[in-house]
Amino acid sequence: MASTYTGRVLRVIYLGAEALVAEGEFLGYEAIFKLRLRKPYRAPELDREIIRRRTLAEAKLLLALRELGVKVPAVLYVDPLEGLIVMEKVRGRTILSAAESLSRGELCSAMSKVGSELAKMHRSGVVHGDVTTANMILTESGDVYLVDFGLAKHAEDLEDLAVDVHLLIRVLESSHYSAKDEMFRCFLSGYREVIGEELARAILEKVREIRLRGRYVEERRLGNRTTISQK
Repeated sequence: MASTYTGRVLRVIYLGAEALVAEGEFLGYEAIFKLRLRKPYRAPELDREIIRRRTLAEAKLLLALRELGVKVPAVLYVDPLEGLIVMEKVRGRTILSAAESLSRGELCSAMSKVGSELAKMHRSGVVHGDVTTANMILTESGDVYLVDFGLAKHAEDLEDLAVDVHLLIRVLESSHYSAKDEMFRCFLSGYREVIGEELARAILEKVREIRLRGRYVEERRLGNRTTISQK
């Protein structure tokens, strides 16, 4: 990889089903290397085409978002045929890891900035698809960057935007339970300011519908389990 991409991989930081992510250097810059993985169960030509299209789509989306002023990593290099994207490394801590060490005001400020950045995306019709606090990097200067756009896409309707917000609520409930209400309130303050009150209200109404549907399904599932266990 070093000779082909004029870069040097130093450490693998994530290996998932879809991609390998590593830290390294590229043309003298600290960089993140994201390499989409081949799928042996797919026909080779189809696999290459899927990887090529997804790599190009993610890189183009990152470039477009930066032009819109969204804080995302800069793209340094793309090789669609290899499924490789090289991005700048954003130095900082994820909000997931930093939350407990931040003051109440610092955490609120960070979540408000998350709201602003996600609203910029939603206003342009793009959804992130994986809005977790592990994908939000808080820099030393106090900026917040969104990362990991492997599931990002152009929204087809209002519900797609609401799903992003709903996912954040679920993450706050599972990973930041004691601070979830205040973190979401701070998120909404930044989100509303950028996206506008009318659209924010419509999206939040969709979020409520999604949560109600989820509760109904869960109640039915638990009800069925209870019935089975009583027999």
